[in-house]
Amino acid sequence: MLFSIVPDTLYITANYKETQLTEVRPGQRVTIRVDAFPALRLEGRVDSIQRGTGAQFALLPPENATGNFVKVVQRVPVKILLDAGQDPEHLLRPGMSVVPRVYTR
Repeated sequence: MLFSIVPDTLYITANYKETQLTEVRPGQRVTIRVDAFPALRLEGRVDSIQRGTGAQFALLPPENATGNFVKVVQRVPVKILLDAGQDPEHLLRPGMSVVPRVYTR
């Protein structure tokens, strides 16, 4: 990789299991805990749900070479936009681990 571009608009990509997405919809409220900053609580909204699994769009998708069918729960990326002014000190960095909670009701 030659370089990475980091946008000014913060967002989080959460990889949920397909079984966790039953009631998740764009516009729902999300709270986010950041592993690196335990006291930090962020607020945001579900922006979009990717139209395919992460493995489907991977450069080298995993394939079962044995010829046997094995059901594997897939992960689907969900884009979460942070509410304005949530990170004034610019603490968040690309690749950080977070725990998002989507409020479906």
